[in-house]
Amino acid sequence: MSPHLVVVLAFDGVQLLDVAGPVDVLTAANEHGADYQVLIASVTGAPVRTSAGVRIAADAAFAEVPKKVGTMVVPGRPDWQRAVADRPLIDAVRQLAKRSQRVAGVCAGAFPLAEAGLLSGRRAATHWKLADDLARRYPDVTVEPDPLFVRDGKIVTSAGITAGIDLTVSLVEHDHGADVARAVARQLVVFMARPGGQSQFSARLGPRNPRSDAVRQVMDAIVADPGGAHQLKDLAARVGLSGRHLARLFTAEIGRTPAEFVDTVRVEAARALLEGGADSVELIAGRVGLGSAETLRRLFLRTLSVTPTAYRARFRTSQR
Repeated sequence: MSPHLVVVLAFDGVQLLDVAGPVDVLTAANEHGADYQVLIASVTGAPVRTSAGVRIAADAAFAEVPKKVGTMVVPGRPDWQRAVADRPLIDAVRQLAKRSQRVAGVCAGAFPLAEAGLLSGRRAATHWKLADDLARRYPDVTVEPDPLFVRDGKIVTSAGITAGIDLTVSLVEHDHGADVARAVARQLVVFMARPGGQSQFSARLGPRNPRSDAVRQVMDAIVADPGGAHQLKDLAARVGLSGRHLARLFTAEIGRTPAEFVDTVRVEAARALLEGGADSVELIAGRVGLGSAETLRRLFLRTLSVTPTAYRARFRTSQR
């Protein structure tokens, strides 16, 4: 069988790990029986400078890439606006995609793919910090903010930066089976399937600013006392509205119900306590108004895909 040609389309400002991570996975796969031919291409064939200042030499110009491509990998750059404004880059993405059996976008690489029209009507992932930007700029793309990678047809997109490694391991498994992918994961000391999604890594995300004073007052009251009794009727009475009217305002202005906002605030409060203190999970559950460790565990699994105990183990300290 002929080698599977993987073309990584590099460009100025690209995130270094978006390029190096997938390439290292494919190189390791070749040591375990795969046959990937990796080609780093730039639009002109000139070297590119990454966002870290490291220069990457290109193997070829875009025009020199063979006609048949197995997989095209599009990495991202932190300032994605510069990438989507680069018309020669977007044209190269669009043309290479037509010749590729499979297209992969790493992190902010989803933006050039979307700008080229490749994600229209599809589901996609990107870095948690950029998910709202992607959804606003490309409303015809269904952005999934939590998964580490999303496969929709021949296009696969990944979450932030190191998730490009998760994505590429999954491509190796698809091409060569679980045994080869497992050997690659062991060699690189990474998860074959990382537990949880990228929500567990996200910073404290504030909700959108409400327009009405009533919603703002209720939100402030919930944030000020996550452990309080925040039933809808009590919240509505605080601002002189009916529960139904307050629920409609919340949904219209911040995109979630009052109960969902209460859960979000309680999860964030619990995360802070798990990261910064030694209280038991049961005690933390009580402090944030959830009553029991089991209730907190179910809420963490539903929103972060990890348990409170696992979250604490991963994020409290790097020291063993």
